[in-house]
Amino acid sequence: MSWHPACPLADVPEEGAVRVEIGDVPICLVRTEGDVYAIHDVCSHAEVPLSEGEVEGTTVECWLHGSRFDLRSGKPTGLPATRPVPVYETRVDGDAVYVHLDGKAVGVHLER
Repeated sequence: MSWHPACPLADVPEEGAVRVEIGDVPICLVRTEGDVYAIHDVCSHAEVPLSEGEVEGTTVECWLHGSRFDLRSGKPTGLPATRPVPVYETRVDGDAVYVHLDGKAVGVHLER
């Protein structure tokens, strides 16, 4: 697969998350610590949007039961989730965020 435009960088809040859809794939875009990450926007435990949860460092917390996921690997770092969620490579080009649906999340450092 190729790179897909996700949204303008300005739509991703500093130290926060936003939901976008690329085709029928829900993506949680997170900007934290100067990087942009993309993780599947469905908790592997409760099937609710991760984009509605809290971001802390390089983790996002599911708002329903408190499961936490590493934005770099998709692995759960807090119960009750035990299964990882897919992560995707990101790229910032100008003021646009792009997501590659085949691959791992790689934080993209934002030039300031």
